Amino acid sequence: MRKIPIVFGAICALTVATAVAHHSAAMFDFEKEVTVEGVVKEFQYSNPHSWLLVDVTNEDGSVTTWGFEAEGPSTLMRAGIRKSDFSPGTRLNITGHPMKDGRPAAAWTVATRSDGTEYDPRSGFQVR
Repeated sequence: MRKIPIVFGAICALTVATAVAHHSAAMFDFEKEVTVEGVVKEFQYSNPHSWLLVDVTNEDGSVTTWGFEAEGPSTLMRAGIRKSDFSPGTRLNITGHPMKDGRPAAAWTVATRSDGTEYDPRSGFQVR
């Protein structure tokens, strides 16, 4: 009978360690911001984090796909952001805190569609 509490305790410890590690944002440089202009390739509106993929045309004509991380759908919905707001082909400017290692990705802070509508995914954390 003593094996059950030990196994249960080990499972709980692993689960907590995984959950804490998952929420790290250490890969982003919060001292810097990057803004790109492009076209939405895909909006992965999913848990635990959503990703807005944006195709950016470089000066040489090549295209780089940037990924902008945000929270999951429930937080985005509270911020007024729906998946349909960023359907493929939507033109926008998007700003975020870039990856420290230089990869084309960032923590999404604000996006502005070509019609001037601004979207701040962090506003979903505000109590109203």
